[in-house]
Amino acid sequence: MSFIEVFGYVGSFLIAVSLMMSNIVKLRWINLFGASTFAIYGGIIGAYPVMILNSFISMVDVYYLITIYTKKDYFSIVEIDPKHSFYLQRFLDFYKKDISKFFPDFNKEELIESKFVFILRNMIPAGLFIYNKISDDTIEIKLDYAIPDYRDFSLSKYFYSSEGDYLRGKGYKNLIVESSQPDHQKYLLKSGYERKEENKFIKYI
Repeated sequence: MSFIEVFGYVGSFLIAVSLMMSNIVKLRWINLFGASTFAIYGGIIGAYPVMILNSFISMVDVYYLITIYTKKDYFSIVEIDPKHSFYLQRFLDFYKKDISKFFPDFNKEELIESKFVFILRNMIPAGLFIYNKISDDTIEIKLDYAIPDYRDFSLSKYFYSSEGDYLRGKGYKNLIVESSQPDHQKYLLKSGYERKEENKFIKYI
């Protein structure tokens, strides 16, 4: 198998992988690399229809990526009463399987006294944050979940930053999370948490 053939297969593989992405940003980036690779491959072997089609797809990906990164998103925070929210129950039921991937021990029935907060992105309930108050300045986070289409760290950046100011406004300075799930641990570290014990993380705001 020649290098050119391998190059073409790589392009095809990337395009196929992009179609399996639930995150639209990842889909566009991977599809861009795949289509660009396949366009170059088409040009090298003289398959100009392949080159033209994939060049067009690459330009479409670039257009939408520019739109995504320059679009102004509007965030807001809504506190929810878990005892009287039909939508909250539907939300938890719908995303139950996905939530269990990152929070295998999550059980809503054990969180009756917890605080439930929806994070809205352009008026869409894109994330759910659940916490328990430990002291006047410390909370333990039981759930910090973003739905798949909005899993790009924008929710956590808003919620934890001075822009959101929700937690600071309530006087909280220390956030504690216990997690043994590897992907969630990576998320916590990327979000500014410090590892204090093997499965215990803390963030100071």
